[in-house]
Amino acid sequence: MCEQEGKVVRMPVAPVERVLTAARLESIDGVGVCSMANGPDRAVSLALKRLIDIVGAALLMVVMSPVMLALAVAIKLDSRGPVFFRQERVGLHGRPFPVVTFRSMCADAEERLPDLIGENEINGHAFKLAHDPRITRVGRLLRRTSLDELPQLGNVLRGQMSLVGPRPPLPSEVAKYDVWHRRRLSMKPGMTGLWQVGARLDPEFDRWVQRDLEYIDSWSLWLDLKIIARTLPAVLSGTGR
Repeated sequence: MCEQEGKVVRMPVAPVERVLTAARLESIDGVGVCSMANGPDRAVSLALKRLIDIVGAALLMVVMSPVMLALAVAIKLDSRGPVFFRQERVGLHGRPFPVVTFRSMCADAEERLPDLIGENEINGHAFKLAHDPRITRVGRLLRRTSLDELPQLGNVLRGQMSLVGPRPPLPSEVAKYDVWHRRRLSMKPGMTGLWQVGARLDPEFDRWVQRDLEYIDSWSLWLDLKIIARTLPAVLSGTGR
């Protein structure tokens, strides 16, 4: 079960009666343990990934600050409500955290959601509606270009997200996950990922998860750089949700 969910498991060597997938022998305070890690478990590479996140997010916030200021003014003038939208998402190992985005919907969007559930275009544990009536005029531009996600750079700086990683799900989505879906929580969620550059228009939730797991299983710093390079064309094409 832990292997399917992407959990890190460590146990004394003696009780282990069979070889575990991806297991290795380690010593913790002089005690021999069998360690099983599913997904990335490379300390140096992950430390470099975090460094890239900090430097990249800080630079992007400085470079994009005029754009973010202009968007904030446009949102405020376009519709009633706050500039930012805060929503709880699930991060690494199932830890909840608040995601911040530019508001792209009307102020009472959450209250109107139950009336639209029946029109969901996603087959699985997620909600998506191409012509969502709750989206504002400025919001349509924000979503086509993914500019609504720029405030998530703050989440990256706080260590809650990465520039590249699996899509951050809602707690209500995670509550309905099958066991194999939960392995996508074994890596920090990202602002972009394989799901955004290759599956963001796919109506099948399971294929979103498969792309996330493909990323986790083949992760490297080089893969992150390739995904970042592919994100810009995907954003400029205006095919956002």
